[in-house]
Amino acid sequence: MVERTRTLGFRVAFALGLGTMIAAGIFSLSGTAVYRIGSSAVISFVIAALVASITAAAYSEFASIYSENGGGYLFTSRTFEERDLLTYAIGASLFLGYTGTTAFYLATMDEWFFLFILPESVGSVLPHGTVGITAALLLGTLNARGTEESGAFQVIVTAAKVAVLFVFIGGAINFAGPGQATATFTGSFGSVIGQSTDILSVAALAFITFFGFSAIAASAGEIIDPKNTVPKAIAASIVTVTVLYTFVIVAMVNTPETIAGQPRGEVLQAGETAMGKVAAAFLGPFGQLLIVAGAVFSMVSASNASILAASGIGSLMGRQGDAPRKLSRIHPDYGTPFFSVSAATAVIAGLIFVFITLFGHHGLLGSVDVVPTLGLNPLTGFATFNLLVPLSVVNIALIYSRRNKPDLTRGFEMPLVPYLPILGVIANVALVYKLPTLGVIIGVALTLTVVGAYVFWGGAPEAEELVHEAAGERQVISSVGDAGGGRTLPSVDDRFTVLVPVNRLERAVDHARLASRIGELYDGAPVVKVLNTVDVPDQADSTAFLDTAEERMRKLESELAAIEDEVSADLLAEGHVSRDVAFDILQTARDDEVDRILMGIPEEHPHITEQVEYEAPCDTLFVGGGEQPDDLSRVTIGAGGGPHHNALLDLAERLGDVGSRIDVVSVEPEGESGIAEDVEPTLAVFDDDEDVHVHNLAGENIAATLVEQAAERDATLIIGATRTRFLRQWVFGSTTDRAVSLAEEQGVPVIVYATAAAGGYRGRLSEALFAPYRYLRKHL
Repeated sequence: MVERTRTLGFRVAFALGLGTMIAAGIFSLSGTAVYRIGSSAVISFVIAALVASITAAAYSEFASIYSENGGGYLFTSRTFEERDLLTYAIGASLFLGYTGTTAFYLATMDEWFFLFILPESVGSVLPHGTVGITAALLLGTLNARGTEESGAFQVIVTAAKVAVLFVFIGGAINFAGPGQATATFTGSFGSVIGQSTDILSVAALAFITFFGFSAIAASAGEIIDPKNTVPKAIAASIVTVTVLYTFVIVAMVNTPETIAGQPRGEVLQAGETAMGKVAAAFLGPFGQLLIVAGAVFSMVSASNASILAASGIGSLMGRQGDAPRKLSRIHPDYGTPFFSVSAATAVIAGLIFVFITLFGHHGLLGSVDVVPTLGLNPLTGFATFNLLVPLSVVNIALIYSRRNKPDLTRGFEMPLVPYLPILGVIANVALVYKLPTLGVIIGVALTLTVVGAYVFWGGAPEAEELVHEAAGERQVISSVGDAGGGRTLPSVDDRFTVLVPVNRLERAVDHARLASRIGELYDGAPVVKVLNTVDVPDQADSTAFLDTAEERMRKLESELAAIEDEVSADLLAEGHVSRDVAFDILQTARDDEVDRILMGIPEEHPHITEQVEYEAPCDTLFVGGGEQPDDLSRVTIGAGGGPHHNALLDLAERLGDVGSRIDVVSVEPEGESGIAEDVEPTLAVFDDDEDVHVHNLAGENIAATLVEQAAERDATLIIGATRTRFLRQWVFGSTTDRAVSLAEEQGVPVIVYATAAAGGYRGRLSEALFAPYRYLRKHL
């Protein structure tokens, strides 16, 4: 059974929702909102937040039931299992909604480029929409080829967005003065009843800024403890954004009467670029540059998240037969849902081209009287329509789920069901009524077109059905680590356990043998657990990799079964899919309370080695060099020094106890190549009856001498982990890294030993200080 490893905690989930909400909506709609209804824009944003919160509660409950990726499409398909056409329509509408939202973000960014960034000579030649389409193609290419975005990066990006908005808000309050800013804001409220139509219209447009909550639910399959984390992250992100946007409205209301010679009304009426112009009045040219850069960055990052969401829905629809099977395929080289990302990118570029380049206010055909003028407002209406309709269905699905599936375990329950979901449906429909009519008409027409195409096509079988049909043609020769075939699971309690993570299956058997040999030194009946983790890129739904992982597990189990009689250890095999391989290794080691980790050195992903080295809960052995170590009957070690070297001496001493030959090489470096270590502390751990040989040599390079000595004796070189990785390696160098590289060239097996005692921040600090200490000791 292959398991998925969840890697996202509350902080990252909160940042994911917050970061997706802070995008083109606030940068482009704030000016329009204040121009139309002044301070009452705050009411519009609060209404949009309340409407979003109702459906967000439904999303939270569904995410606590189905803790998988997919969002509204997944929830609908699981609730209305026999209604394929409805499920498809919701998936298609969400796909159009996400791509439309991305097109809106990038089209807004396009306007900012033409007004604030591009030289006038260039802007007068390029058609509007060119920058947006180019950005869409670049983001699509990056996501199709695969990129790595860590949770920490998401947190940093979101913090930067919030900081930019705080700079803008602070500039406005400082410009007007706190008292005057408050007075202007409170005095700009109009009659709620008299402005009710405009307030609801602005709320309908503003809804798109709050839809980021769905990004949290759509990533439920990667979130730790989703039943608790998803509702908390959704609620926290909506409340935070509402408060933040309120202060932005306060700032915009305090816009000066004249900006760069333009009346206040003209600036705000510009809508999508008003905030950039207002920033110049509050903060000057540099402040405007900061706001423009922050706005563009926000739109790009939110667009990237929306492309991932759209491609994720496309991939899931392909797996479930609601879209061409090709959309669910994982590219063999890039490891991403290449065709789904490509389809989403094509739709985004097409929407920008139609709404902005052809029929926009500055479009190629925008001035022709016989064709309608589109632009950002209809594009917003198109995108929001395709989001609000599926959200209404999700609310209905929750009522249906409560009545027809009462036995489901619900980690979070939406209050006041069915009354609150019904209110959510009514509110969503009311907002649709207030959207730009032309955008809604285009949204309805395009949705009906794709639904009609689905009816004509008829759909395809689900991927799970195809797997089920093919299962009878496959046969597992042997199963290791389960209760099948008459075998029972070995108990790992109080037994020495070695975790062996593998990426290349061809190394699994050799590493398992070596792990068993090392385990024997500590326990007569050790346990070796081989972990196969399939890495899932951010661009892909992890469920799309389960088939690949299952196939790798069958191969791994078969190969381990072939060596069961050759090793003394009990062998276990476990498969995971995860977006963070290092996290998965570390979490498995913690959960199973293993005694050692033994793994190869990931040549293409050195950050995995470093993270495991510093954060492992136990000592770790990294196997590298040109050959795999054999029975460890001949071992070469250096004189060394430091925590890692001292820790490996216990392993060397145990090998000596069982008859292995131990060669201790003390190198007197010539010139500036290093510092000789005292050999006596190393020799002190060995008994007189052990087969230990000391070699005092001189050499220009310590690493080269150690490798040469190991090669000469056909031995395995065991060396302590580097003590300088925390610093730039070219400042002080690294004997360990040089030794691994040279050993690979000469075919010498190497084991790099890293002790958990030197891990963590204290370990990093001590190792960072150790390098300059040695350097100063040598020269002073």
